[in-house]
Amino acid sequence: MIKLADGLSSGDHACAVPDSAEHLREVTAAFVAHGLERGERILYLDDDGAADSLLLRLAEDGVAIDEPLRRGQLEIMPEENTRQLFRIPLSDAYTAVVDEIDHTLSDGWTGLRVAGQKHAALLEGAAGTLPEYDGLLAKMLREHPQTLTALCTYDAEHFPAEQIDIMRALHRDHIAPVRAYDDGLLRIVRLGDGVARLAGEIDHSNRPKITTLLYQQLDAALRSADAPTDIGLDMASVRFVDVASAVALVQAAEGFPSSHRLVLHRVRPRVQRILDRCGAAFSPQLVFDDEPPKVDPPPPAP
Repeated sequence: MIKLADGLSSGDHACAVPDSAEHLREVTAAFVAHGLERGERILYLDDDGAADSLLLRLAEDGVAIDEPLRRGQLEIMPEENTRQLFRIPLSDAYTAVVDEIDHTLSDGWTGLRVAGQKHAALLEGAAGTLPEYDGLLAKMLREHPQTLTALCTYDAEHFPAEQIDIMRALHRDHIAPVRAYDDGLLRIVRLGDGVARLAGEIDHSNRPKITTLLYQQLDAALRSADAPTDIGLDMASVRFVDVASAVALVQAAEGFPSSHRLVLHRVRPRVQRILDRCGAAFSPQLVFDDEPPKVDPPPPAP
């Protein structure tokens, strides 16, 4: 069954195969944010320092994380503890997670969400195979369908293709693929009419993709009387823009008719400085907005 990362509920055990590190952060952050909204406790198994990237993405998405971290609603299992969990006997790992469920409920949270890196199961010294661990998690979900939710992510950086195929087959539920451009350096996701989200770095390799996107969005807006006059890019997760790409964004805005604007949302200070040096302040059709773009909800299903 195809599901959304921010639409999982108690008893769900979904599999996601991210296209890139940016996609991995996107999917996991959506899963965590949804759990926080539902009053659930989230246990994230860290490995290779991925938790830092997750927390950064949550902050970029406007999710308040300081209070959940302080109160224990969002808990990061350190890398060494995560790896140790995969070294102990499977029966002990089962007991450890069940104890976490009991701890979650006794503290008053509505349920427990588990996500994170599981490639420690592939390392020498692991007590079981990845399918065995997944089967153990499936058993817990059957026993605690009202309190446990799990997201399993398998990215090509850490898992061989044949292992990913096996794990896909073992999961009934899969996270819906989002139509996006993703070259491993930059990820572009269309959020709605005239609005897209960028994440990563912009340079000569992906610059044409952005200018093409802008011209397509503008063309669609000009052809529809009901389309918004602002073309928006959410840049909260853009860490770097080279000078030539900054110039291209400014020039694209200068090509907009007076009736339309290019709005760059949540631009980081470093990126803002580069854009300013490239003439952004002198382009009347280019504006900056510190708030996230407003996106119309999708129409109801027929």
